[in-house]
Amino acid sequence: MLVATYYSNSDIRLEERPRPQLGEDETLLKIHASGICGSDLMEWYRRDKVPLVLGHEVAGEIVEVGNAVNNVSVGDRIVASHHVPCLECRYCQRGNETMCRTLKTTDFDPGGFSQYVRLPEINTRLGLYNIPDGLSYEEASFAEPLACVLRGQRRANLRKGDVVAVIGSGMSGVLHIALAKATDAEMIIASDINENKLVWAEKFGADIVTQDSSEIAEILEEKTGRKADIVILTTGHPEAVLAGFSAAEDGGTILLFAPSDPETTVPIDISRHFFKRDITVTTTYAGSPDDHREALQLIAEKRVPVKEMITHRIGLEEIQSGFDLVKNGIDSLKVIVEPNRNGHQ
Repeated sequence: MLVATYYSNSDIRLEERPRPQLGEDETLLKIHASGICGSDLMEWYRRDKVPLVLGHEVAGEIVEVGNAVNNVSVGDRIVASHHVPCLECRYCQRGNETMCRTLKTTDFDPGGFSQYVRLPEINTRLGLYNIPDGLSYEEASFAEPLACVLRGQRRANLRKGDVVAVIGSGMSGVLHIALAKATDAEMIIASDINENKLVWAEKFGADIVTQDSSEIAEILEEKTGRKADIVILTTGHPEAVLAGFSAAEDGGTILLFAPSDPETTVPIDISRHFFKRDITVTTTYAGSPDDHREALQLIAEKRVPVKEMITHRIGLEEIQSGFDLVKNGIDSLKVIVEPNRNGHQ
């Protein structure tokens, strides 16, 4: 089978490997759609782990099952989680499934930028979700990123009638905008220094857009009489984080959705923002099984119109150009890799 092996953002090599052999409690997934995530381009996060096969936003077809597998069958259309919680530990029982120590050790063999992946026992048992009838593989591949967004907005307690500011309008920001719109936010303002991204922000639900995140507070006070109840940061740049604190209403919540580069620090006036203004800051990581199921339902119901977010569909042979598109961030919103499009075995 063909795989795309990652060495750096500018060095992704196509290689031939044998299909993985299955244990009796494992499954083999033929990948039909695998989204390129912004986190796939975080070189600092994986520079000590290369070479490796990335790709975790996957949808495909079960083509082989081990003798002990009874929850899925050959031919089933599936979304698979690469990280799976045990559902039994202290973290899982407290609703913190994404902090489960088991979750942090689970993964595909190899990653989703390959024609086939072996799904280990725990992924097969706890991390498979049937794709609803009528939903395409490419739409279903959005389940993982939307699950992350769902979990984040739940942690931020985003509710109907909220004024929402989204700082950073790339793919994650657009999903946050679309979900906030589906939740009936009163007003959504989006910012990004790249004006091309603001076009997507408007298309998927932003009422107001600006290239200058420092203007958000003033714009909202003029339009609504208050600042943002919920501020969602899909960038970890220090200036954006500070703008987020300025954009938040007293008693509001700031969701740090994106990581910052290592050793990044932001000076925060604790007395001003926390004691006097009662600002809540929360973070989020990954998505739980329930988040994945809810994400698939939202996509199937067209409440989050993910199909319209796809700007490029490429074969595995074109994956370097796909990474270049995502890194450039001007001409693309979502790039979907179709590893089996050209009939390789």
